Amino acid sequence: MVVYGMQLPVQSQSTLYAEPWEAAAGPAELVEIARVADRTGFDYIASCDHVAIPRRLAGPMSTVWYDPVATLSFLAAATERVRLLSHVAVVGLRHPLVTAKAYATLDHLSGGRLVLGVGAGHVREEFEAVGADFDGRGGVLDETVDALRAALGPEEYPEHAGERFAFKDLGQLPRPAQERVPVWVGGSSPAAVRRAALKGDGWLPQGDPREKLAAQIARLTRLRAEAGIADPITVGAITEALYVGEPGWEVGRRTLAGKPEALAESLNAYGGMGVHQIQVRFRSRSRTELTDQMAAFAAEVAPHLS
Repeated sequence: MVVYGMQLPVQSQSTLYAEPWEAAAGPAELVEIARVADRTGFDYIASCDHVAIPRRLAGPMSTVWYDPVATLSFLAAATERVRLLSHVAVVGLRHPLVTAKAYATLDHLSGGRLVLGVGAGHVREEFEAVGADFDGRGGVLDETVDALRAALGPEEYPEHAGERFAFKDLGQLPRPAQERVPVWVGGSSPAAVRRAALKGDGWLPQGDPREKLAAQIARLTRLRAEAGIADPITVGAITEALYVGEPGWEVGRRTLAGKPEALAESLNAYGGMGVHQIQVRFRSRSRTELTDQMAAFAAEVAPHLS
């Protein structure tokens, strides 16, 4: 069965997806939304990662980007079962041991609910401000994933020896609660798909339209097979914006709206492509409308997902 999760509102407010009501929202709204996700069967809630946004991008991106570790840790205390996904952590901005310390602690405190989503990043000024390598960020990410595999493993004294990072005889406790923290690789470029195929436990495409997704999944599968990797991989997809029922207001022509059975039929096409988890987003005019949409989706649409 295809499972469903969602990126949290409020914590990132790009004009590409933020609703107007989010501008005045804060911790109380985040807690309520996370609790609804927790009790209605959402597989995960997700938080983004940016350290700082340059003025040239502040218009479309805004400067509202909560820290994912702080946000997910805060919400872990308010929930019981829903998984906690970084979508995505720009891990090239930080040394792998710094990243591992933060996310291992989150997994420990949450009882093993972390999914570490990682990506290369795209904001040059952000990298330059912290002294990170923007032009070489693809290679940095490749090695960082390897270093994080070691640093988030079971050993108190992890070891890694690479071109950019090397560590040994340095202990980090607490260890993650999970024996193996899932690493999902984000991105839809050829390099990102290859990275997901060769290094990931999951793939998080970044907005691939339906008509292109099947070919991407086929390439991902082929690359894994050619590399002799037999372990399963969790393939994701970000769906169109959704509205369960007849909205009665203008939700945009690219929004899927209507009866639950019709929405489920449309979303089941993703499963037919080989998708295992869908990230859903709902059009809404308030926190209450959003949580009502989440509950309606879980009760009326999710049972029809195949």
